[in-house]
Amino acid sequence: MILTGYTKRLTRPECNHEFESLHCIAELHDDISEVLPYLNAELGGTHYVVDPPQVMFHHLGRIIKVSGREIAINALTDEAQADQILTWLVNEINETWANRESIEPRYKGKDRPILMEILKRLPKTNCKACGQPTCMVFAAQVVEGGRTPSQCPELSPEKRDELENYLADFDVS
Repeated sequence: MILTGYTKRLTRPECNHEFESLHCIAELHDDISEVLPYLNAELGGTHYVVDPPQVMFHHLGRIIKVSGREIAINALTDEAQADQILTWLVNEINETWANRESIEPRYKGKDRPILMEILKRLPKTNCKACGQPTCMVFAAQVVEGGRTPSQCPELSPEKRDELENYLADFDVS
Protein backbone atom coordinates (compact mmCIF):
# COMPACT_ATOMS: atom_id res chain seq x y z
CA MET A 1 0.00 0.00 0.00
CA ILE A 2 1.47 3.32 -1.07
CA LEU A 3 -1.29 5.61 0.25
CA THR A 4 -2.41 5.14 3.85
CA GLY A 5 -4.62 8.18 4.23
CA TYR A 6 -5.29 11.86 3.69
CA THR A 7 -6.70 14.98 5.27
CA LYS A 8 -9.44 16.59 3.21
CA ARG A 9 -10.67 20.16 3.06
CA LEU A 10 -13.55 21.56 1.02
CA THR A 11 -13.59 25.10 -0.35
CA ARG A 12 -15.58 27.27 -2.71
CA PRO A 13 -13.76 28.36 -5.90
CA GLU A 14 -11.43 31.25 -5.06
CA CYS A 15 -12.41 33.15 -8.19
CA ASN A 16 -16.04 33.48 -7.04
CA HIS A 17 -17.20 32.45 -3.56
CA GLU A 18 -20.82 32.62 -4.74
CA PHE A 19 -20.38 29.49 -6.88
CA GLU A 20 -22.41 26.62 -5.50
CA SER A 21 -19.88 23.93 -6.45
CA LEU A 22 -17.15 22.83 -4.09
CA HIS A 23 -13.48 22.01 -4.56
CA CYS A 24 -11.76 19.32 -2.53
CA ILE A 25 -8.09 19.29 -1.61
CA ALA A 26 -6.82 16.09 -0.02
CA GLU A 27 -3.38 16.40 1.57
CA LEU A 28 -1.84 12.94 1.38
CA HIS A 29 -0.14 11.28 4.35
CA ASP A 30 2.33 9.61 1.97
CA ASP A 31 4.33 10.70 -1.07
CA ILE A 32 2.81 8.82 -4.02
CA SER A 33 5.02 10.31 -6.74
CA GLU A 34 6.33 6.87 -7.75
CA VAL A 35 2.88 5.54 -8.65
CA LEU A 36 1.86 8.49 -10.86
CA PRO A 37 3.22 7.21 -14.22
CA TYR A 38 1.56 3.85 -13.58
CA LEU A 39 -1.70 5.53 -12.55
CA ASN A 40 -1.49 7.67 -15.68
CA ALA A 41 -1.23 4.50 -17.78
CA GLU A 42 -4.09 2.77 -15.98
CA LEU A 43 -6.57 5.66 -15.83
CA GLY A 44 -5.64 7.47 -19.04
CA GLY A 45 -4.47 10.79 -17.69
CA THR A 46 -5.28 13.77 -19.88
CA HIS A 47 -2.16 15.68 -18.85
CA TYR A 48 1.08 14.49 -17.26
CA VAL A 49 3.92 16.58 -15.84
CA VAL A 50 7.25 14.88 -15.13
CA ASP A 51 8.79 17.43 -12.76
CA PRO A 52 7.27 17.76 -10.28
CA PRO A 53 5.23 14.66 -11.07
CA GLN A 54 1.50 15.20 -11.43
CA VAL A 55 -1.29 13.81 -13.55
CA MET A 56 -4.72 15.14 -14.44
CA PHE A 57 -7.83 13.03 -15.04
CA HIS A 58 -11.42 13.59 -16.01
CA HIS A 59 -13.83 11.44 -14.02
CA LEU A 60 -17.62 11.76 -13.75
CA GLY A 61 -17.46 15.24 -15.28
CA ARG A 62 -14.83 16.46 -12.84
CA ILE A 63 -11.19 17.41 -13.23
CA ILE A 64 -8.93 15.59 -10.80
CA LYS A 65 -5.27 16.53 -10.31
CA VAL A 66 -3.03 14.09 -8.47
CA SER A 67 0.48 15.05 -7.38
CA GLY A 68 2.93 13.47 -4.98
CA ARG A 69 1.31 14.87 -1.85
CA GLU A 70 -2.10 16.16 -2.98
CA ILE A 71 -5.33 15.32 -4.77
CA ALA A 72 -7.51 18.19 -6.04
CA ILE A 73 -11.07 17.70 -7.35
CA ASN A 74 -13.29 20.41 -8.83
CA ALA A 75 -17.03 20.93 -9.34
CA LEU A 76 -18.37 18.84 -6.48
CA THR A 77 -21.95 19.11 -5.26
CA ASP A 78 -21.30 18.09 -1.66
CA GLU A 79 -18.94 16.37 0.77
CA ALA A 80 -20.44 12.94 0.10
CA GLN A 81 -19.47 13.23 -3.55
CA ALA A 82 -15.91 14.22 -2.56
CA ASP A 83 -15.72 11.17 -0.27
CA GLN A 84 -17.01 8.88 -3.03
CA ILE A 85 -14.40 10.08 -5.55
CA LEU A 86 -11.56 10.05 -2.99
CA THR A 87 -12.44 6.49 -1.92
CA TRP A 88 -12.44 5.37 -5.56
CA LEU A 89 -9.14 7.13 -6.27
CA VAL A 90 -7.35 5.83 -3.15
CA ASN A 91 -8.38 2.30 -4.17
CA GLU A 92 -7.13 2.91 -7.73
CA ILE A 93 -3.82 4.31 -6.46
CA ASN A 94 -3.17 1.37 -4.12
CA GLU A 95 -4.32 -1.25 -6.63
CA THR A 96 -2.15 0.30 -9.34
CA TRP A 97 0.84 0.32 -6.98
CA ALA A 98 0.26 -3.33 -6.09
CA ASN A 99 0.12 -4.26 -9.81
CA ARG A 100 2.91 -1.97 -11.05
CA GLU A 101 5.08 -4.89 -12.16
CA SER A 102 2.56 -5.67 -14.91
CA ILE A 103 1.91 -2.04 -15.97
CA GLU A 104 3.94 -0.08 -18.49
CA PRO A 105 4.38 3.42 -16.97
CA ARG A 106 3.25 6.34 -19.13
CA TYR A 107 5.03 9.68 -18.91
CA LYS A 108 2.71 11.74 -21.09
CA GLY A 109 -0.99 12.51 -21.24
CA LYS A 110 -3.30 11.02 -23.79
CA ASP A 111 -3.66 12.77 -27.11
CA ARG A 112 -6.39 15.37 -27.15
CA PRO A 113 -8.71 16.46 -29.92
CA ILE A 114 -7.95 19.75 -31.65
CA LEU A 115 -10.35 22.56 -30.82
CA MET A 116 -10.57 23.87 -34.39
CA GLU A 117 -11.29 20.37 -35.74
CA ILE A 118 -14.27 20.15 -33.39
CA LEU A 119 -15.42 23.68 -34.17
CA LYS A 120 -15.40 23.13 -37.93
CA ARG A 121 -17.84 20.22 -37.42
CA LEU A 122 -20.24 22.33 -35.32
CA PRO A 123 -22.98 24.50 -36.89
CA LYS A 124 -21.25 27.74 -35.74
CA THR A 125 -24.59 29.47 -35.18
CA ASN A 126 -23.89 30.49 -31.56
CA CYS A 127 -27.55 29.66 -30.91
CA LYS A 128 -27.02 29.01 -27.17
CA ALA A 129 -29.42 26.01 -27.31
CA CYS A 130 -26.71 23.89 -25.63
CA GLY A 131 -26.54 26.35 -22.74
CA GLN A 132 -23.18 27.84 -23.80
CA PRO A 133 -22.67 31.38 -25.13
CA THR A 134 -20.85 30.30 -28.30
CA CYS A 135 -19.96 27.24 -30.34
CA MET A 136 -16.31 27.94 -29.47
CA VAL A 137 -17.04 27.52 -25.74
CA PHE A 138 -18.96 24.32 -26.49
CA ALA A 139 -16.02 23.03 -28.57
CA ALA A 140 -13.58 23.80 -25.74
CA GLN A 141 -15.75 21.80 -23.36
CA VAL A 142 -15.77 18.88 -25.81
CA VAL A 143 -11.95 18.98 -25.86
CA GLU A 144 -11.93 18.72 -22.07
CA GLY A 145 -14.45 15.87 -22.04
CA GLY A 146 -17.21 17.91 -20.42
CA ARG A 147 -19.57 17.88 -23.43
CA THR A 148 -20.52 15.40 -26.13
CA PRO A 149 -21.78 15.91 -29.70
CA SER A 150 -25.26 14.80 -28.62
CA GLN A 151 -25.49 17.91 -26.42
CA CYS A 152 -25.53 20.22 -29.46
CA PRO A 153 -29.21 20.37 -30.52
CA GLU A 154 -28.39 22.16 -33.80
CA LEU A 155 -25.93 19.51 -35.01
CA SER A 156 -27.22 17.52 -37.98
CA PRO A 157 -27.11 13.72 -37.71
CA GLU A 158 -24.39 13.60 -40.38
CA LYS A 159 -22.20 16.18 -38.62
CA ARG A 160 -22.86 14.47 -35.26
CA ASP A 161 -21.62 11.16 -36.69
CA GLU A 162 -18.61 12.91 -38.22
CA LEU A 163 -17.74 14.57 -34.90
CA GLU A 164 -18.27 11.37 -32.91
CA ASN A 165 -16.01 9.49 -35.33
CA TYR A 166 -13.33 12.17 -34.96
CA LEU A 167 -13.57 12.07 -31.15
CA ALA A 168 -13.49 8.25 -31.03
CA ASP A 169 -9.75 8.40 -31.72
CA PHE A 170 -9.15 10.38 -28.51
CA ASP A 171 -11.19 8.70 -25.77
CA VAL A 172 -12.43 12.00 -24.31
CA SER A 173 -14.34 11.32 -21.12
